[in-house]
Amino acid sequence: MNKKLADNFAAGFKAFDRVEQFDSKRFGKRYRQVANPMKPKTTPYREWQRGWEAAYFKNLEKLNGTRKRS
Repeated sequence: MNKKLADNFAAGFKAFDRVEQFDSKRFGKRYRQVANPMKPKTTPYREWQRGWEAAYFKNLEKLNGTRKRS
């Protein structure tokens, strides 16, 4: 397995739990999830996204029980 792609997957997996703060003129301080920092339509981008989605489904199964994604 490619080490760089594995690192991209791990970074995406960790990014699911992170949020960033930004200031909105209308609403003040707001929070949003970290966006994919990779260049679109590249393999590192897809690996980061795959890691983020793996963390999403792991969290969903933790909340709803195994095999109940819908």
